[in-house]
Amino acid sequence: MSDYLLDTCALLWLSDGGGELSQKAISEINASRFVYISAISAWEISLLCFKEQIKLPVSPEEWFRQITENQDIQVINLTPEIAFLSNNLPSKHKDFADRFIIATAVSHNLSIVTGDKMFAQYPVTIIQ
Repeated sequence: MSDYLLDTCALLWLSDGGGELSQKAISEINASRFVYISAISAWEISLLCFKEQIKLPVSPEEWFRQITENQDIQVINLTPEIAFLSNNLPSKHKDFADRFIIATAVSHNLSIVTGDKMFAQYPVTIIQ
């Protein structure tokens, strides 16, 4: 049984009853001991709301608090080590938020739930 780190899209999909998550991903999440999210996802969700790319029923702060509490998701804070590692990863993925998520997974030895195929180019296990 693995512990999982959700990327931002996976968190949004989970909040939407599964959204584009595969049945395998949903089963893995439900069976895991711990599910995590990077603190960078709070920033990314807030940015998506600011740019009006997503619409949430409440403020991004309240939505993030509710989803993490209701789904028992632990938030992993950004550390200097994660910040440095995100810049030391091969530059295959240009999205800085995703690079923080990958660095978080590497530093905590977590598998990532994502729909982003670019993650497979890094030394992490992904569940799509």
